[in-house]
Amino acid sequence: MKKIIGVALIALVAMAFTLPKGETKKQDAVGIKFKGISLEKAKKMALDNDQLIFIDAYTSWCGPCKKMSATTFKDEAVAELFNEQFINLKIDCEKDVDGPEISRLYSIRAYPTLLVINSEGKLIKQHVGFMTADQLIAFANSIE
Repeated sequence: MKKIIGVALIALVAMAFTLPKGETKKQDAVGIKFKGISLEKAKKMALDNDQLIFIDAYTSWCGPCKKMSATTFKDEAVAELFNEQFINLKIDCEKDVDGPEISRLYSIRAYPTLLVINSEGKLIKQHVGFMTADQLIAFANSIE
């Protein structure tokens, strides 16, 4: 019995070293690159880089938010456009430090709420609800 357990353990360890590596890293690298910074730091970056700020205001329990994260935000064309043109933030409006303030400032009542603001925090454009990749690209391109 000990011999069987030992062989099984060795087989499991050997399999762990032969599984493809880097697959998760590759998947994580695809899509919009959301910065893990505060709203104030994003405003400073936006001012320094002459960019607008894109905010995905979401909650952990929001189904359409999860769907956008898994599909729309992973789209290559969306990622290319948003990573080039915006400072991207993903804010959990219930759990993140800036969440309640962003909800109050921009009157967020439903999720997902997508915001584009300038370096002063002025709202440029807002959309409530799920968007496909094509819709999100059109949303970004409609900003003057």
